[in-house]
Amino acid sequence: MTAGSSKTPGGTPATDAAEAPHVLVRTEGRAGFLTLNRPRAINALTHPMVLRMEEALTAWERDPAVETVVLQGAGERGLCAGGDIRAIHEDARSGGTATLGFWRDEYRLNAFIARYPKPYVAFMDGIVMGGGVGVSAHGSIRVVTERSRVAMPETGIGFAPDVGGTHLLGRAPGELGTHLALTGAQADAADALLAGLADRFVPSQDLPRLADELTRAPAHEVLPRFARTAPPGRLAAAREWIDACYAADTVEEIVDRLLDHGAPEAKETATVLLTKSPTALKVTLAAVRRARTLDSLEAALDMEFGLSRIALSSADLVEGIRAQVVDKDRDPRWTPPTLAEVTDADVARYFTRPSDPRKLR
Repeated sequence: MTAGSSKTPGGTPATDAAEAPHVLVRTEGRAGFLTLNRPRAINALTHPMVLRMEEALTAWERDPAVETVVLQGAGERGLCAGGDIRAIHEDARSGGTATLGFWRDEYRLNAFIARYPKPYVAFMDGIVMGGGVGVSAHGSIRVVTERSRVAMPETGIGFAPDVGGTHLLGRAPGELGTHLALTGAQADAADALLAGLADRFVPSQDLPRLADELTRAPAHEVLPRFARTAPPGRLAAAREWIDACYAADTVEEIVDRLLDHGAPEAKETATVLLTKSPTALKVTLAAVRRARTLDSLEAALDMEFGLSRIALSSADLVEGIRAQVVDKDRDPRWTPPTLAEVTDADVARYFTRPSDPRKLR
């Protein structure tokens, strides 16, 4: 029985039928198409989806007939809203470890995408968050549209940016990445381009034609014909107060600088930060700063896996998902509840883990 159907940007029919694959894999002409196919969940990633993507990419890597890979999302709402955090919530509540296996394979997929030897064109249309950033923003050609909303919103659920998010945000100009990491703010097309999370702007209505052209010609010939100038974003005008305030050494000082700054947006941002998990904020700041010093995406992913392992057993991850996704009361009770109560030792614990012989690199 079919719950409903729609068209992906590339024109592939998608359905939420129980028997439908959650990743549609097809080839047409010169291109291989990966379509994330859970539209009712905004294509949230599951472990089997990650494994299916890796399997297809591995096969196409060796297939001379496939010159370009295209990633797209089914439905009208977005490419991917992230990992299936309801499943993560249940695992964390029960003290399980299944999520660790999911994260390990997901992070390996992120690294595989980053080093993929063929053009990997990601249609970052609509909502692209968390794990959705991981399967798109490490690609060689990242396409945003006027509908794009790109974000790493982990601090709002008691977590820290993962899937290579610290690597991406740590390399954004100035302190833009710090701002996006701590607040979880959504970047539109211009903001994503400015922050280095995307490469090209293409109007959403042109994505089906772009996908069709990629089946017949190389990506480097096709993309320039479709690329346009993105509508103005907000981050460029905010660079002055973002760079000045987020250059501080601690989250407390960042908040103080935001409150003291004359820009109304800075004060509003301080209020937003104070709603996030205090522990997650401090861990995230430390992680983004550390990622700037690491020599590779793989090193950042390995660091993030350590953070994620600790977070899975933390009270804040369970509470944050409960408040934002399960009960939706938007009133998380963080432990500890204030920045002042999060000690240096609390933060350091996230960066210390036993040596793992199955590292991500």
